[in-house]
Amino acid sequence: MKGSGDDRGHCHSGTPGRDPREARASFLSAVSNRNGAFIIGVAGDSGTGKTIFTSSLRHLLGDNLVSTITLDDYHLFDREQRKAQNITPLDPEANNLAGLERDLRLLKAGKSIRKMVYNHDRGVLEGPVDFSPAPIVIIEGLHSLSTPGIRELVDVSLYVDPDPDVKREWKLKRDTGKRGYSEREALEEMARREKDYLRYIAPQKDVADTVIRISFSRFGRDLGWQQNIYRTTLLQLPPDQGDEHRELSIDLDPLLTLRSPAFSFDYFQHDRGGQRMSGLSFDGSFDPCFLSSLALSLKADTGTDPRDIYPESHLTPSEIVQVLFCWRAIRALLKEGREFK
Repeated sequence: MKGSGDDRGHCHSGTPGRDPREARASFLSAVSNRNGAFIIGVAGDSGTGKTIFTSSLRHLLGDNLVSTITLDDYHLFDREQRKAQNITPLDPEANNLAGLERDLRLLKAGKSIRKMVYNHDRGVLEGPVDFSPAPIVIIEGLHSLSTPGIRELVDVSLYVDPDPDVKREWKLKRDTGKRGYSEREALEEMARREKDYLRYIAPQKDVADTVIRISFSRFGRDLGWQQNIYRTTLLQLPPDQGDEHRELSIDLDPLLTLRSPAFSFDYFQHDRGGQRMSGLSFDGSFDPCFLSSLALSLKADTGTDPRDIYPESHLTPSEIVQVLFCWRAIRALLKEGREFK
């Protein structure tokens, strides 16, 4: 997030807070001294950008503090077996969810597990291999929030929900570019999975703490694939009443001085079956100063400045939402640590 030339000197940095080294040491101590792993569950359909969000979250929290499990490793059948049985991995019956729940309980207690590894290139399961948890474990996949037992073990949950036309473009480019499918094969596979997606995967968005919606930018559809600029919406349940209040502010100076390209953001409230959620939508390209207050808050908590993770002259909506979700996860982790002292 660094600007050009002056190392963010034009941002209003506010109160610098405690020394970053002291903050980092305190954060490392709080995380490392937990009894067991703090588990973040990231759910959504195949090809919806879950891995991008989990990778960014891992970098923001600290790669040495985070380990990731892809739930493809809990498939019961390889690719050819699924074809023979006419079953998709979106069907819970094609996955060892009981084994996942058992392993999460062990990880939650700080114990190692043995699990299989799904090889996407060959479409087969390999292993088993040993897996030792870092203090923070991210589980990412189709069924990360699919059963009450799994949800009970997840500390912070996220559902990634791109619009159908965005998801179609992403999956086409991924499956034809990285997985060797023809366009026809990719389209047929998407059509075959749609019923199972609606039945088994989509309902998980109704139980997630946070939902991220992604649609094409109003400033131009091509901005998505060219610059990763999509209209990105963050829907969140309110934090627990006992959570520490932390004031965050945004800097509109870039708008007034015309430093930044076109952007928009808005706040709204969303009713999800009687649950009131707050909504923040971002679109366009943002000056790094927009998040200077949040960056300082994260730096005070963890000793890490997210502007060092995204060293660009402008921020995308996705990057803003990643930082906001990371901030929420850190607040939950630190709050839990205080409660169990």
